[in-house]
Amino acid sequence: MACISEWYAGKNVLITGATGFMGKVLVEKLLRSCPEVKALYLLVRPKAGQSMQERVQDMLMCKLFDRVREDDPEFHQKIIPISSELTQPGLALSADDVQQLADCINIVFHCAATIRFDEPLKHALQLNVIATQQLLALAQQMQHLQAFIHISTAYANCNRRHIDEVIYPPPVEPKKLIDSLEWMDDAIVRDITPRLIGDRPNTYTYTKALAECVVQQESSKLNIGIIRPSIVGASWQEPFSGWIDNFNGPSGVFIAVTMSLHFYLISEDNKIRYYISNLPKSALVYNCTTGGINPFHWGEIEHHVMSTFKRNPLEQAFRRPNANITSNYLINQYWILVSHKFPALLYDLFLRLSGQKPQMMRIFNRLHKAIGLLEYFSSQDWEWNSDNMNMLLNQLSPEDRKTFNFDVRQLNWPEYIENYCIGTKKYVLNEDMSDIPAARQHLRKLRNIRYTFNTVLLVFIWRVFIARSQMARNIWYFVVSLCFKFLSYFKASSTLTN
Repeated sequence: MACISEWYAGKNVLITGATGFMGKVLVEKLLRSCPEVKALYLLVRPKAGQSMQERVQDMLMCKLFDRVREDDPEFHQKIIPISSELTQPGLALSADDVQQLADCINIVFHCAATIRFDEPLKHALQLNVIATQQLLALAQQMQHLQAFIHISTAYANCNRRHIDEVIYPPPVEPKKLIDSLEWMDDAIVRDITPRLIGDRPNTYTYTKALAECVVQQESSKLNIGIIRPSIVGASWQEPFSGWIDNFNGPSGVFIAVTMSLHFYLISEDNKIRYYISNLPKSALVYNCTTGGINPFHWGEIEHHVMSTFKRNPLEQAFRRPNANITSNYLINQYWILVSHKFPALLYDLFLRLSGQKPQMMRIFNRLHKAIGLLEYFSSQDWEWNSDNMNMLLNQLSPEDRKTFNFDVRQLNWPEYIENYCIGTKKYVLNEDMSDIPAARQHLRKLRNIRYTFNTVLLVFIWRVFIARSQMARNIWYFVVSLCFKFLSYFKASSTLTN
């Protein structure tokens, strides 16, 4: 295989979803590791009062591009934003833009998608399937196209337990579904969505499976590769360890359990299936997962997350970091009531009495909903074949293996999780590491509040329930005397042994 950076020299690359997490990482990697790439064309839509140029300018100013900025202060000249809207016919591209892209593009990376698990089916279909169809149609007009890379998900076929690097038959023919839903009212579509998606957990995985089918249908006309990342985490090594800029996936869980939530439903033995941010004549499929190569379990992650955040606590924490993993639904619901909802109601009551707007119950409900959407993926296990990934790795030269490293066998999980946690603190919450002493003092304050609350609660239970009931007092005295006898026996046994 030719040197990757040399292969990209003089090439024009089209990228969709460039302002998203994976798109940013891809843009940065191409600019830094393939410095002779000619230009990166980014399909961007105006959003939240910002023009496409302003969105791209803000993206390029973030810390992710610091290393590129050092190497080439004029790197932004290689970035060419193109106004586009994936929900519009023809991607809302002007005739001039279509002609320009058709004349010059050599490689397409299709990263754009809606990653909301609870997206309405019609909208998910538009963004994940129809937009892919239209981009493929545009790609067929590109006279110098050498590769079309589609970013899918390892969970597109999550209704199977063993997933090979192949494109499976779709749950329904995409064109038939698109034609059927076109005339339906949104309320009707909402009502029939559960029956349509069947044994898949949400519209995201369902529409990504349909998108793979759409890509396969064009595989005879284009050189196509399909990348299937599983859970997307913070950067492993490049451009620096632990970079992350969003609350999606594990990031939101890590922050939630260290700021406020204490218990959540998950199976600690299930392997975490990370894809770490380093991207590599029929459609070749690449399962980018670690579960079968370098496994790590949720129970281990709990330990390392809590350990890291106790050494480097969050300034904005509502409670002391704690996470107790359980796969028992009833136990989980009990702790949600006792450890989450009851304290939230008390705090909201305090806010009301002090003339402030209650907010804790709303915050907890949002966090629980976000974690609930991940429950399907964190409470089950899959097996992915990764022969194509191994083949790709073996074809790289020693130099390219260093520059474009995606060998997850080298990943040190405890170190990665620590960098990930610190990354959420620094880059997502924008907290200064120099303020850690103050954050630790805040943590000690939260600990004292917890001890005081537990003591008051114990006294309250005693006064209201135990002290007023002879039977409860008898049970209490029996338990206390039993504990005392056990301790006395243990002490006597220790004395005899000595």
